[in-house]
Amino acid sequence: MDPFIVKAIQLLLSLSLLIVLHELGHFIPAKLFKTRVEKFFLFFDVKFALFKKKIGGTEYGIGWLPLGGYVKISGMIDESMDKEQMAKPPEPWEFRSKPAWQRLIIMLGGVTVNLVLGFLIYMMIMFVWGKNYVGPDEMPKGFAIAEEFKQYGFQDGDRVLQLNGEDLQNSTDVNRYLFMRDVNNITVLHQNGEEETIEVPEDIGEQMWEQGVMLPFIPIQNPVIEKVTADKAAEIAGLQKGDSIISVNEQEIGYWHEIGEITKDNKEKEIELVFKRDNDIKSIMITPDEEGMLGFSIKSNYEIKQQKYGFVESIKQGFDYGYWTLHDYVAQFKYVFTQKGATQLGGFGAIGGMFPDTWDWKGFWHTTALISIILAFMNILPIPALDGGHVMFLLYEMVTGRKPNDKFMEVAQMVGFFILIALVLYANGNDVYRWLFE
Repeated sequence: MDPFIVKAIQLLLSLSLLIVLHELGHFIPAKLFKTRVEKFFLFFDVKFALFKKKIGGTEYGIGWLPLGGYVKISGMIDESMDKEQMAKPPEPWEFRSKPAWQRLIIMLGGVTVNLVLGFLIYMMIMFVWGKNYVGPDEMPKGFAIAEEFKQYGFQDGDRVLQLNGEDLQNSTDVNRYLFMRDVNNITVLHQNGEEETIEVPEDIGEQMWEQGVMLPFIPIQNPVIEKVTADKAAEIAGLQKGDSIISVNEQEIGYWHEIGEITKDNKEKEIELVFKRDNDIKSIMITPDEEGMLGFSIKSNYEIKQQKYGFVESIKQGFDYGYWTLHDYVAQFKYVFTQKGATQLGGFGAIGGMFPDTWDWKGFWHTTALISIILAFMNILPIPALDGGHVMFLLYEMVTGRKPNDKFMEVAQMVGFFILIALVLYANGNDVYRWLFE
């Protein structure tokens, strides 16, 4: 099956699951507090719905616009902007008639479900599949070090042993930890057998972002192609899985990272690439894209080990993984507000690209858990029209004892709605731009 179709199916299935459970997080406490729920929809039913059926006073349905879902709760100022209902005297079964603490629980329900779901999925993954890792013993050739990091004392061939004095089980996590966590020092084993602890600047993550060095530690691997990306330079030039790169622009290639050093110096310039296929030596002309990429990945030549967990241990490991996933996402969120970060915002295309291009249940659940945690964080942001906006106004009411007036809430809801629509259009516009021009 075409990889695009596989990704699209996984995206639709994942979002459907997450949206329904998120809305149930609002629906269930609303029902418990005897609040009327008029609608429960997967996707938006603008003008018409693909399916709908009324059961017990609530209309359940599936809309045609897959941008989310919603529950319409009586007596609540939301995206439906039902001013006619709000103009009438409050009824005891309406949202606005309930105590503030009940309304707060109803509004926090969706975020809570997404957060708990993400953690539970990670626990399930740890129990069923365990965790893959590549330790320093499995990576005898070590890492190729970016030039910007050699000034600190790192050397090509270094094996990473510890971060901040603690053992690092998975050596390939080093780049992510440097970028998003508080790393003060790294203990490495040089190829000459000498062990050294090297201090790194406090703002090392910001330096990586500003310099565009997001992978300062790249595993040293043989330049044998494992996968060619569709419609990229490598596929267009005719490269195939199994091809072994011999030279680029007459510079002999011994390892994978040496290719990137040359292509980044020749962005959007035609270069010569010599490779071996079976017993034949071939030469082609190829043009790296604007980021210096050719569009292929190489075959790993290091051993990947697997750590299995029992039921009880998988709960702890899954919780830790969920906590640090949330931590890392929040930590990198600040970069969204930079000029560079704004250009890298992605919409449904970027989200779909996170899924594996062949059906893989572990990959599907891993990505679904990540999206669930991202949705929890994004929804709790204090923006009107999001759950976090409602929570913000409810907390104000609980602290001051005064409700914001309905007119103010209507304006805030409208402003928040337009902000969200603008962000959705911008993010998906970025996807379209990358698809057309990159």
